[in-house]
Amino acid sequence: MRHRTVLFDLDGTLIDHFQAIHRCHTHTLRRLGLPRPTMAQVHAAVGAGLETAIARLAGPDRVREALPIYCAHWDATMLDDVELMPGARELILALRAAGARCAVITNKRGDSSRLLCAHLGLTPHLAGIFGAHDTVWLKPDPQFARHVLDQLQAETATTCLVGDSPYDVATARNAGWEFYGVTTGTHTAKELRAAGATEIFPDLVSVGATLR
Repeated sequence: MRHRTVLFDLDGTLIDHFQAIHRCHTHTLRRLGLPRPTMAQVHAAVGAGLETAIARLAGPDRVREALPIYCAHWDATMLDDVELMPGARELILALRAAGARCAVITNKRGDSSRLLCAHLGLTPHLAGIFGAHDTVWLKPDPQFARHVLDQLQAETATTCLVGDSPYDVATARNAGWEFYGVTTGTHTAKELRAAGATEIFPDLVSVGATLR
């Protein structure tokens, strides 16, 4: 394979976790006396880290108050309503069989990401799971990308990223990786194209056919 390291975003790419995310933001906003957010509003808010999502939904001045409410409910319910995206497990297994290493790079909390991947049976097949609070950086900071490659002992020229958002497009561009977009998450093909993506697919099954 041309790509020896294949990195995946988590939410909207490898897993569908939006019911749980929406539920926790709804719980938080209600506790704050704010209106229930729609799923579309949650989709528009997420991607740049939890604090940014809360700021977009509750307002920047409510983040400190909202965070412990959200995190307590999240820790208690995060394993509810989480599913692998169609073809996710099969793609990772096929890539490993072809000699590639797979890993996760996400702006979801790293501890949550590792728990979710273990719950879904992905952990044994991943070379690493890197998320928020594991370092001081988030996507699309190139220092986060360099940290991941250093930990995996991987090379820029043989690494690609599969993701569903403009944050992922920017991460790949900043790091010098090839990017493969999927429209299974928060953004449309038009939005990914506007962010600079050229390889865009409807799902992981289609991505897998190209990568292999």
